[in-house]
Amino acid sequence: MDIQLKRGLLEVCVLAAIKSEDSYGYQIIKDIRPYVTISESTLYPILRRLETADLLTVRTAEHNGRLRKYYHITELGKKRIEAFKDEWKEIVSIYDFITKEEKGNDQK
Repeated sequence: MDIQLKRGLLEVCVLAAIKSEDSYGYQIIKDIRPYVTISESTLYPILRRLETADLLTVRTAEHNGRLRKYYHITELGKKRIEAFKDEWKEIVSIYDFITKEEKGNDQK
């Protein structure tokens, strides 16, 4: 898969993982795992990019005697998810165009 496309998809996946409640790195990975494989070395740069873009905020809280970063989606982050949904319709349309001959052959 094109690296830029995958990067964009992973960013939206991370935002979706924290859309309903604040979460932390390991939990985000667990929540996304049924849909896509993502490692810590991939996740944390994404989280930093999303924070820099004001799509999420970060707070630190103590948990079992250790500090843990919790991530919270912003209104701008929620708007990014909605924009992605609209963009996805165009991607599906392009996919349908690319595979239309294959689909036509399947119906014969």
